Amino acid sequence: MNKSRFLALILLASTLAAKADSQSAPAQQPPAAPAASGSKTVKLCDNKTTVQVSNDAPKTRAEGQKISDALMAQWKATNPDSNWIQGEVEAHQVVTPADNSKLVGTGQSSTYGVVTQQDVKVWKNETYKTAVYGSKVFHSGDELGSEIAVSCDMCHPRAANTHPESYPKFQPQLGRVALLRDMINWCIEHPVRGKILAPDDPKMRALEAYIIAQRKGVALDYGKR
Repeated sequence: MNKSRFLALILLASTLAAKADSQSAPAQQPPAAPAASGSKTVKLCDNKTTVQVSNDAPKTRAEGQKISDALMAQWKATNPDSNWIQGEVEAHQVVTPADNSKLVGTGQSSTYGVVTQQDVKVWKNETYKTAVYGSKVFHSGDELGSEIAVSCDMCHPRAANTHPESYPKFQPQLGRVALLRDMINWCIEHPVRGKILAPDDPKMRALEAYIIAQRKGVALDYGKR
């Protein structure tokens, strides 16, 4: 077989193979439709309920409340038996810290020595100040950096239904075991549409303090759903 005939056979085999592949290959699926032009998808904490929000929507608390109300209306419609605490809608009231007055005059090991009345006052004031700051952040879209003026209290008045006593637990939205701060960041990123906070950010510490303060008296039961 001469060289030219050999090359011709190779070319013919390649052509036939390419034709066979094109006939047997499945038809390509059309690309997914893009999101509506000029809008963004806002997702609720359940990772299922969503609404479309125009990019031109005014960044006001009233508009943020409308977005939150739309999300919650959908959620309540699909969860008619949920135990939503209606009494949680009153004005913010930050629960006060535990009273440590009984420790005055007692020893707290070599680290603290004898506890004084001033010690107890400082502990209470500093702890309460952190929780109060957390309440301020929790109730402010601006403090949370929301691009749609949504704040945490619009879905969780007075930190209702946040259940920090059940963390850590496996969280489907994250696909792993989550701490309270992990879900705070998930909510900031999605329903609030803000930027997530570093673990040691003063706002993150304050939010955790406020949420846990509002759940005072509820037994810790990690892993509970």
